[in-house]
Amino acid sequence: MALLGVVVFWAMHVAFTRQLDATVADEVQTLVAEYRSDGGSELADAIAQRELSRSPGRLLYAVFAPNGRRIYGSLKTSRPSLGVHDIAFNDPSEGADAARALAIDLSPNERLVVAADREWIEQIDQTILIVFAMGFLAVCLLGFAGALLFGSYLQRRLRSISDGAVAIIGGDIRGRMPVGPRQDEFDQLAITLNRMLERIEGLLKNLRQVSTDIAHDLRSPLTRLRNRLEQGSSATETQNCQPLIEEAITRVDDVLALFSSILRLSEVESGETRRFFAPVDLSALAHDLFESYAPPIRDSGRTLISSIEPHVTIAGDRELIGQACANLLENAQLHTPPGTIIRLSLVAAGQHVCLQVNDNGPGVGKADRGRMIERFKRLDASRNTPGHGLGLSLANAVAALHGGRLLFRDSQPGLSATFEFPASTPGRLSHSDAPE
Repeated sequence: MALLGVVVFWAMHVAFTRQLDATVADEVQTLVAEYRSDGGSELADAIAQRELSRSPGRLLYAVFAPNGRRIYGSLKTSRPSLGVHDIAFNDPSEGADAARALAIDLSPNERLVVAADREWIEQIDQTILIVFAMGFLAVCLLGFAGALLFGSYLQRRLRSISDGAVAIIGGDIRGRMPVGPRQDEFDQLAITLNRMLERIEGLLKNLRQVSTDIAHDLRSPLTRLRNRLEQGSSATETQNCQPLIEEAITRVDDVLALFSSILRLSEVESGETRRFFAPVDLSALAHDLFESYAPPIRDSGRTLISSIEPHVTIAGDRELIGQACANLLENAQLHTPPGTIIRLSLVAAGQHVCLQVNDNGPGVGKADRGRMIERFKRLDASRNTPGHGLGLSLANAVAALHGGRLLFRDSQPGLSATFEFPASTPGRLSHSDAPE
């Protein structure tokens, strides 16, 4: 506001001064023309007539001799030099005053001076200064009041978020940030923080569940291992201890495999492996899986068939996708009766790429399908089969890592497990015409 006031004041002051100079210059040209046409006596009469005028914007006149003596005219000032000047003169009503003057030589013995009182410019300057001073004061007051109101609003909103955070730090993880009806930036921030808190709460619940499940799953094998070691400690012959030692090693391997699966699942869910994504020929991967699993599935009394679309490529982690699909094939083999037909298929159509394992076995009830991807969750039908209930959790995490999802559907009969990925998102699954 202050800078604007300086600029406007200076611009208006210069404009009015130039206007005053132009008025004085026009008057000088008129008087010079009269002097040259009618002589000095007519110039004196013209000046006298002009000085009789009572108009507010009247000009001041004088003609000076070389020695500084005023020949005619009423302007009381010293003989100025040639050109445009700010001069001081004696105003009969106000005393010493300032004027804007133009001096020009009519002849070697006569110098004409026409001046305009600067009083009206000074009044305009004073008016501008007063107006801008009042405006500047008003802006300062409004700015100060606005700053107080805005600061109070910011403090109130931030305090509400801070109080919510303090409550959460105190242990109330179910607390949430307050969201107002205005849906302003603070409300949007509160919504985002609430989503983060919901995610954290879900992770904590998952952590508690995992801790409980790990303790539950480890209790039985460790208890059996301890019992067998106690039996071995009471054995007297070396040959009697050897089977016990081998069984103990097997049970320890099971525990180590459980922890390895947990660590692998945590690594996938953290998203750290995404930086190692590279183009993967999904069709070739599906063919490798089919060739690897067809013989053991056939030996178990089941049949594995394939329907694989060629030249489907993805950007991802080949090892993770292969392990996830292998988990689906192993589940289909373990949880279906002999004579079941298992199909491995790959298709890219529209906006999705689907890698699917389905069978015509007994299937899974609709109520149990959503529970299949939970950690350590094992359905009643599979409790007597080996495993820890982490295979489908890992498969679901791999699907989410690649921007997709793992879906379970009823095949009527049987179960269909499908990896569904968006084909159009860069860096995720896509269908391209790879060279043969």
